Formats: sequence, structure tokens, C-alpha cells
Amino acid sequence: MTLIYKIAPRSLWDEAAAAGVFTGAPVDLADGYIHFSTATQTRETAAKHFAGQSDLVLAIIDAEALGEALKWEPSRGGDLFPHLYRALRLDEVASVHPLPLDANGAHEFGALLS
Repeated sequence: MTLIYKIAPRSLWDEAAAAGVFTGAPVDLADGYIHFSTATQTRETAAKHFAGQSDLVLAIIDAEALGEALKWEPSRGGDLFPHLYRALRLDEVASVHPLPLDANGAHEFGALLS
């Protein structure tokens, strides 16, 4: 199983939970796909795109469960990033966890990235 990760504001995720589907954050909607990261990419994604932001969640998804709509495409530094070219159904999400800030203002992942 290959796990991929989505960081999102809690308010946006709560709206998705009520609807049963996550259509994406504003950047996802603008780009035409939902951005995800691998375990090795998630910390950098948090630092680059969510620095200092609190009240975030980390959603964990089994990449294989997303089928052919998930594409692995080059992005930062040529690394392949997972991009989903459809909405994410909430029943496809393995788990969702708070993503708090530590005392230094960095996101605290604990053992969530595997």
C-alpha cells in the first residue's frame, strides 16, 4: 500500500466531510487537480505552503484505491507528486488527523508519516 497525504484547513475539510466529497482547496481548483504529497514530501509541502498556519488537518489516503484518476507528475525539483484528477470521496480517506504547530511554529507530524 502506498500512502499519500493531503494537508487542508480544518474548515475546508469540515465542509467536505459534510458533503461527503473533497473537491479541493483553492490551489487545487485553480490547477484542475487535487495536490497530494508522499511521506517524504509532506514536511516540505507543509513548510512551503502552510508555514505558520494552525488549525490544519492531515488526511491519509491509500493511493492505489484512487485508480487511474491519480497521476504521478513531476513538480518541485523533478520529484513525482501524486495529483488526483477528480474529487476525492471521503470514503476513500483512510484517516484524518489534526496537524498542530510545535513551540517553534513548525508542523508536528509525530508518527503520522510512514
